[in-house]
Amino acid sequence: MTTSKTVAFHTLGCKLNFSETSTISRLLEQDGFVKTDFDGLADVYVINTCSVTDNADKECRQLVRRIQRRAPESMVVITGCYAQLKPEEIASIEGVDLVLGAAEKFNIVDHLKTLTKGDSTRICSCDIEDVSSFHASYSLHDRTRTFLKVQDGCDYTCAFCTIPMARGKSRSDSVENVLTHARTLAASGVKEIVLTGVNLGDFGKGLQGGKKREETFFELIQALDALDGIERYRISSIEPNLLSNEIIEFVANSRKFMPHFHIPLQSGNNEILGLMRRRYRRELYAEKVALIKQFMPHCAIGVDVIVGFPSESDEHFRDTYDFLHGLDVSYLHVFTYSERANTHALEIQPVVPVNVRHERNKMLRNLSHKKMQYFTEQHLGQTRKVLFEGHDKEGMMEGYTDNYIKITTPYRKEWVNGLVDWELR
Repeated sequence: MTTSKTVAFHTLGCKLNFSETSTISRLLEQDGFVKTDFDGLADVYVINTCSVTDNADKECRQLVRRIQRRAPESMVVITGCYAQLKPEEIASIEGVDLVLGAAEKFNIVDHLKTLTKGDSTRICSCDIEDVSSFHASYSLHDRTRTFLKVQDGCDYTCAFCTIPMARGKSRSDSVENVLTHARTLAASGVKEIVLTGVNLGDFGKGLQGGKKREETFFELIQALDALDGIERYRISSIEPNLLSNEIIEFVANSRKFMPHFHIPLQSGNNEILGLMRRRYRRELYAEKVALIKQFMPHCAIGVDVIVGFPSESDEHFRDTYDFLHGLDVSYLHVFTYSERANTHALEIQPVVPVNVRHERNKMLRNLSHKKMQYFTEQHLGQTRKVLFEGHDKEGMMEGYTDNYIKITTPYRKEWVNGLVDWELR
């Protein structure tokens, strides 16, 4: 492969996808490709897709059409969750040359060597039941905070979710391998690692060498905390039923694990949680939040919540709104329920009208804004360490405090990837 070949990437969806895109990029660069900007001209365009919502599917199709207008002779490769779930649908999009499922995304170099523009679209995928291996990934040189994938897949059967169908059974890396990757990242100058996975608290599950591992997520964070070279860790997202009290207490006493949790709730009403097939009730969620705040009053807590799930009445939604309003959390990630093929939720009636879903989304986003504003105001006058990122955004730079308060200030090169004492005001 000649060095004149250029490749451009676009990532849709979660932190896990960003880590995998970065790894795929390095594989291609090692093979002689030169990475270039997605909005420019490239010989190969790679789109790493999400399929959590219908909007993510639509965005993928729009990106392909944009490439067709700009560079009709370029190769277009689609991978990610949408590619695993609906390969035939993607193959029918004009301009798509290669569709790589979950088992093939990291074999992209070999596939491109035998691909010719103008051939019929090639689909390289398998049944998700046949996907059992774990492929470590991490983002590097893309941002100050690095996303390190330590777990993949999910054994849960939530009624709204397609991720188990797109990523397979729960499986994970070993503690030893994760430590090796963390040392590599430390040597490259990374200051903060965000641990990512589909169901992160399920770490330790999966097959390696034919034997079921006995390692746990708690053991992983203990080992990382003792490692020299990385100054900050964050836990990207963890299910409330897997967030043990010992994990909370450990983070509270750690110098390296930041006082920041992101805990999916999805609904604040127990009846809806049951229909969603979630593995907890809101009382457990409230207990976890209270314990975090008992140990770490300054801790940021983010919440995932879905509005408009089938059969969610005005009373159900009000129950969720009131529960979140009274909960000591910092911000919300609000998702509007989107029908997904082959999910149990499609069998639940009645369906919530789309306009009602959007109105509920707006109400919770407004609540999230107020929550973050209040959380920030609680810390005014305090001095906290901020890790500044390297992007120069029209003369400004951004960073986050240990407890995830976003700071924007005029750009100073000497602050890039540095921990700066910052008085909140």
